[in-house]
Amino acid sequence: MKEFMLLFRQPNFEFSNVSPKEMGALAKKWKDWAGGIAAQGKIASSGPRLAMEGKVLKPGGVITDGPFVETQEILGSFIIIKAETLDEAVTLAHGCPALDTGGSVEIRPIYGSD
Repeated sequence: MKEFMLLFRQPNFEFSNVSPKEMGALAKKWKDWAGGIAAQGKIASSGPRLAMEGKVLKPGGVITDGPFVETQEILGSFIIIKAETLDEAVTLAHGCPALDTGGSVEIRPIYGSD
């Protein structure tokens, strides 16, 4: 079985504007969705949620504040799943709560995992 990384991207918006009740409902959606994949034995590992701040190092030693300066999206977190094919990995990505809030899921094969 191969491994695939699911990268969760969200529009660059302020989470502080989300009420605690809405945040709890969203957290439950994530837990239920990931739990469904885990119940199939298809999660290889999960990455922690990433902080909003950071730095980007570019060629020539140029450093920019925040990894999202040039984009309207943020990379929120990731998980590594197990699937037979890329198509199966895409199927497992369906239902991801990031899609409910205008985000996207990037599905990438991990080299050497087959």
